[in-house]
Amino acid sequence: MPTDLSAETSRDTPRDTLGALEAGLDALQTDARDRDPWPRRLGRSVLPPVLAVVILLAIWQVVYALHIKPDYVIPGPAQAWDTASRLWDDGSLQRAVWTSLSRGVIGFVASVIIGTPLGIVVARVRWVRVAFGPIISGLQVLPSVAWVPAAIIWFGLSDATVYFVVLMGATPSIINGIVGGVDQVPPLLRRAGLVLGAGPVQLVRHVILPAALPGYVAGLKQGWAFSWRSLMAAEIIAVGGSLGFGLGSLLSQGRDLADMTVVFVAIVAILLVGILIEMAFFAPVEKRLLRRRGLLQS
Repeated sequence: MPTDLSAETSRDTPRDTLGALEAGLDALQTDARDRDPWPRRLGRSVLPPVLAVVILLAIWQVVYALHIKPDYVIPGPAQAWDTASRLWDDGSLQRAVWTSLSRGVIGFVASVIIGTPLGIVVARVRWVRVAFGPIISGLQVLPSVAWVPAAIIWFGLSDATVYFVVLMGATPSIINGIVGGVDQVPPLLRRAGLVLGAGPVQLVRHVILPAALPGYVAGLKQGWAFSWRSLMAAEIIAVGGSLGFGLGSLLSQGRDLADMTVVFVAIVAILLVGILIEMAFFAPVEKRLLRRRGLLQS
């Protein structure tokens, strides 16, 4: 009986020890602040940006009060707020935000659908990377505004022009994000997948892509930034036809009318949409991913 008990203990001890070790590692990897009440976490995440906005508004007001430039060149925050209220009341601001946001989301989703499989092919097929890798990197650094004249000639003043510019701006970043993520996958993981009998498709799906997820998410963030910038460039240059009225069109309208309050309102709206998308989508996804992998720093 003692012998059996010792054998049972020897069999259970490693398992218990491993469970305790995993629990301890999870505790070490979990940020203690994540266990704080949600009002405190909300205050830590919201108050710093709000404070930064207050500081920027104060600086803007000081520059306006110093009269470095005439009021019609550098209007004050109050004048810009009045213009924003007027545009909001007549529905122009909501329409511009919705038009640009819907275009940006549709163009970004299309870029993800196109760029993800292309990125996997470029990352996994050597001759494709050697042949097309430099071209993709060149397209990534090419200013998106360079595509606008060609898109207008090819597609006219239509939504296709805007979506083409967005695709050309975002897709290379997504492809390079996947390639960078795949390059950072440890070779040991690939060998382990092969030893376990994974085929080429299973290896990509169950081993490489999950391991490359941080790089992929970084590529998605950069792809969204490029798509939003490309969209604004297209809307500023391509005006009229069936393009509709977006934030870029609002910015162009303020320029044509020499109304700096409209220009400031459009710039702030473009900035706020970009910040909200980052804080509402990409930042939580990236934080959750890093926390699950134990990479979130305190």
